Amino acid sequence: MQAYPDIEIYLAHLDLERLNAWLAEALDTPPLANAGKNRWRATAQRDGHDINILVIAKAADGFASLWFDSAHTPWTTDSDCAHEAARQLDCEVRCSLGGWQPGDEPDQFLQVMPDAQEKTIEWPDSGQ
Repeated sequence: MQAYPDIEIYLAHLDLERLNAWLAEALDTPPLANAGKNRWRATAQRDGHDINILVIAKAADGFASLWFDSAHTPWTTDSDCAHEAARQLDCEVRCSLGGWQPGDEPDQFLQVMPDAQEKTIEWPDSGQ
């Protein structure tokens, strides 16, 4: 499977200290730097490629967005990253089910829990 061109996951709980520790371990990333209200950025390097990282607190329904703008992360898919993040950050993580194509249901997401349980959910919840 070819790596996704970028990776985006959503964190139910944003703990910057824990996130910085995980990013440092996974990608030797310097600490995230404040980039404006509720935004942080960093640039990691992997195999000679820059990996731009952006975190936005409360991006969607109170979840923080964690975006890796690169195809050179250690994860092939959003789901791979979501599973590792849920385990390492000990919080619920959501991500898209896969590459989006015209005609796909845009509100279908994968919900991953710290114990590796996962299920497909509609997000945002149509009942809200």
